Amino acid sequence: MSVAAFTTQTTHAAKQPMVGRMVFMAILAAVAGLMFGLDIGVISGALGFIAKEFNATQGQQEWIVSSMMFGAAVGALCAGRASFMLGRRISLIVSATLFVIGALGCALSHSVPELIIARVLLGVAIGVASFVAPLYISEIADESHRGGLISVYQLMITVGILVAFISDALFAYVDSWRWMLGVVAIPGVLFLVGAFFLPDSPRWLMLRGRDADAVKVLYSIRQTEGEAREEAEGIKMQLQQKQLGFSMFRSNPNFRRSVFLGIGLQIVQQLTGINVVMYYAPRIFEVAGFGQDGQLWGTAIVGLVNVLSTFIAISFVDRWGRRPMLIAGFIIMAIGMGMLATLLGMTGTSDIARYLSVAVLLAFIVGFAFSAGPLIWILCAEIQPLQGRDFGIACSTLTNWVANMIVGATFLTLLTSLGASHTFWVYALMNIAFIAVTIAFVPETRGVTLESIERKLNRGMKLREIGR
Repeated sequence: MSVAAFTTQTTHAAKQPMVGRMVFMAILAAVAGLMFGLDIGVISGALGFIAKEFNATQGQQEWIVSSMMFGAAVGALCAGRASFMLGRRISLIVSATLFVIGALGCALSHSVPELIIARVLLGVAIGVASFVAPLYISEIADESHRGGLISVYQLMITVGILVAFISDALFAYVDSWRWMLGVVAIPGVLFLVGAFFLPDSPRWLMLRGRDADAVKVLYSIRQTEGEAREEAEGIKMQLQQKQLGFSMFRSNPNFRRSVFLGIGLQIVQQLTGINVVMYYAPRIFEVAGFGQDGQLWGTAIVGLVNVLSTFIAISFVDRWGRRPMLIAGFIIMAIGMGMLATLLGMTGTSDIARYLSVAVLLAFIVGFAFSAGPLIWILCAEIQPLQGRDFGIACSTLTNWVANMIVGATFLTLLTSLGASHTFWVYALMNIAFIAVTIAFVPETRGVTLESIERKLNRGMKLREIGR
């Protein structure tokens, strides 16, 4: 059945509120981000107790942290093919299952190697989810809501981190790192159940030749029948050729440009220093002179600020645009890291210096949460042409986790060898450099359809001009 024929048959069907259903689907998919955030956050509070129980060396602690990112890199590497063959929905179900198994494995570990293996499994789940969830949301959202809805995924990550930080602080009173890590299985089960209620995305359905099913989904989440029909026809026109993946990467220089931009953006996101803060926040507070209670509850405050600041992105990303918010965020992050480096380099640990350190660290979190945190995921989902989208997003997501693993595996060593002040100066300077990168290469995609972005890319326009 053709797209036009199917939509004609459904002209007089009773229709429920479109935007509400689209938002509900996006939020349900974004629960993958909640699981992502929980698994990122729990290790910060649990690491000290784990090191004590297993007598773990500094190197082993770095591997306990970074092993999850290694698994995430493996998951991201497999996610593109799985998402193409199985669909976005089934891939999210697989991810949710691995979340539950990995969380229980962490809680039941009796040695560092066992814990590392369980963390790798969790990482695979995160790698799949971090690829599939933003892709799914970008494919069900219309252009006027796409930025805000993908930002919900980042919001869920920050909520997960906050919940993990608070959970860690509470379980710390009974020295129970196993509960810190195992409690993640509970929302994992809820995510698994919710994933069964998601439909497949219209673009994937058309990619598999299921045009009528795709139109049914579009008709249920767009404001008008005409809007659904127009979008379906636009997608169908782009699907005259099948997914080309690596062959497209080799033969199409314009596609290579979008892939390399996605890779570069993910490296930028990781080198801002955000996961240094998320993985090692208690250690940073310790360096600043706080005791154990101050370290854990200070970390919880970091998580709260992270959540609240993400609402800035959700509220304004489709009003202000991607580029201005990214530039503003990098400026704030550079100032925050620079001031933190200065304060940590001062002799003595006065109360004023300690609390100023907290204030500038929170300023850094604000800068990241409304800019590089959500916006880079949005851009990586928007800039890839449809025939190569799975491959392009797989490359950028894999890069995210490789860079994430390197950051997680080197921070304690940097802190020991360079000292706290010099370590944070490195991150401050990188954030300054990222302002120039944004100005030179990042397009403004606010309010632009994915099809329009693809056409401009394929015409060979400069990357910063393929949007508006």
